[in-house]
Amino acid sequence: APSKADDPVVTPAMLPDYDGFLFGLPGRFGMFPAQFKQFWDATGGHWAAGRLVGKPAGVFISTGTQGGGQETVGLTLIPQLAHHGMLFVPLGYQDPRVFSYDEPHGASPYGAGTLAGPDGSRRPSELELGVAQTQGEKFAAVAAKMCGITA
Repeated sequence: APSKADDPVVTPAMLPDYDGFLFGLPGRFGMFPAQFKQFWDATGGHWAAGRLVGKPAGVFISTGTQGGGQETVGLTLIPQLAHHGMLFVPLGYQDPRVFSYDEPHGASPYGAGTLAGPDGSRRPSELELGVAQTQGEKFAAVAAKMCGITA
């Protein structure tokens, strides 16, 4: 994808400033890419000081194909969170579209997802966008509760 200079870039140093995290990750051979592991490897100071303990986190995923590792990308995120004492907030099956067989789609109980296609040109479908909307709303509600925010 072309770079987007206007997009904010989060650094490991900024993590304690946030109430929660919903990470968007690509899948690489069933795992998140090495660059994201490098990001977490730079959080040792936060780990030692317990700065991320109790913060909620979730994931949404893009893979090239249906067999590209939607679930395993989510699964491989959990150890990073566990070592920091963070709380994984999965999508689960809160949205019945995750069960849909009407079309090929991303999404698993770990999080919303899309299939980018082998060359990355496929755009998220309406079904995938709907599941992502549900996940965002449900995650925000959990994070708000954890922060003591009431609607």
